[in-house]
Amino acid sequence: MADEARLRRLLGGEHTAWLLDRVRRRLEQGRPVTGTVTLTEASLEQRRAIERLLGRRAGTGTSLTVSLNDVDAVVRASGAAPDGLAAAARVLLGEVPDRAAAAAAESAAWSAACLPLDALVQRRPELTTWRAWLDATGMVRRVASTPADASVVVEALVRVLDALPSTGLALGRLAATATGDAHALDDGRPLSTLSLGAIRVLAGAPPAGDGSAAERRAAWAAVGVHRDELSSTVLCLGLPGGTATAVGQVVALAREAGEPCVLTLRQLGRDRPDVGAGAGLVHVCENPIVVACAADELGSACPPLVCLSGHPSAAALRLLTVLVADGARLAYHGDFDWGGIRIANALRERFTWAPWLFDVGAYRSALASVTGGALTGRPVDAVWDPDLRPALEQHGVHVQEELVLPDLMAELAG
Repeated sequence: MADEARLRRLLGGEHTAWLLDRVRRRLEQGRPVTGTVTLTEASLEQRRAIERLLGRRAGTGTSLTVSLNDVDAVVRASGAAPDGLAAAARVLLGEVPDRAAAAAAESAAWSAACLPLDALVQRRPELTTWRAWLDATGMVRRVASTPADASVVVEALVRVLDALPSTGLALGRLAATATGDAHALDDGRPLSTLSLGAIRVLAGAPPAGDGSAAERRAAWAAVGVHRDELSSTVLCLGLPGGTATAVGQVVALAREAGEPCVLTLRQLGRDRPDVGAGAGLVHVCENPIVVACAADELGSACPPLVCLSGHPSAAALRLLTVLVADGARLAYHGDFDWGGIRIANALRERFTWAPWLFDVGAYRSALASVTGGALTGRPVDAVWDPDLRPALEQHGVHVQEELVLPDLMAELAG
């Protein structure tokens, strides 16, 4: 057992305080209390204190080097600290935390909290880039203050992502189901921040968005989640409509007048809207300008046409689901750029569709007659046409739908 009084006479003085401080640092770092330590610019009193401790001269010069092994031997032999220098330091300084061990334990706790994410990625490899982004940005640690908090958020996050994509689910209901809190996925909440990165990747985009409200809404919509039943809409023209429901009558009147019609998710989600029975081939486009042009040029003669307005909203996905269930066949056209291909790929995961002037032949034909802009962004394969990506990379030109409106109108008129 250590003799504190004797230890204070040996090591507790003012001029050996630096030595104890070096021992403390090693204990905090989890390093062995062995080897040598050096004090630069040592005073005469500090040198004399070490000489009295070790019983021999401490060298000359401005610096003072001390063997911790020798000090350990002295405190053991004196009987002041039979367990050695490390034990002696703890008697004089109090309990010294092993910061290295604590850091390792904390790191292990954070890793354990994130283990469900690794299991999720094993089930869904398409989230691999998102998982790497979480590690690269330290996002989990940024939104959760402790490993315990992180564990709660991560478990809820896995439940959220396991429910996606959806065919049409309210954001609040998804949050309530996953966490018991209908506001857990509100903007700025930790669960929302982590989830948004994942759903962007599921939609074929990078995990970090531009942060705008419109972008967040579009990201959720891409996986079938809507903020409410009225803000999620879809634009259409020429759908047959019907007489059995109010929404069917609205659509039928719009077709008769040759006017575009905007439908909300609320209208499409109530019972079974009779909007597309007998529609046959339904053309689907990416940009509203196609619908506007079709209404101007074709009016009531326009065949069924649905516009996604970029990434499909929950309302758009619901409408297409209803149309396909009623026997419709889909033909799709979008922008010839990487964003357009990602939208088309995401749509292909949900529905079978034929390209509507949206393949490598149509792209090369468009290049012969229009002048597009410089192609930018991250390349992606077109799942319906493996030759389209190489052609885009070869020419480096994007062609938006606005540039090929005459061709699209000719197809619709035909």
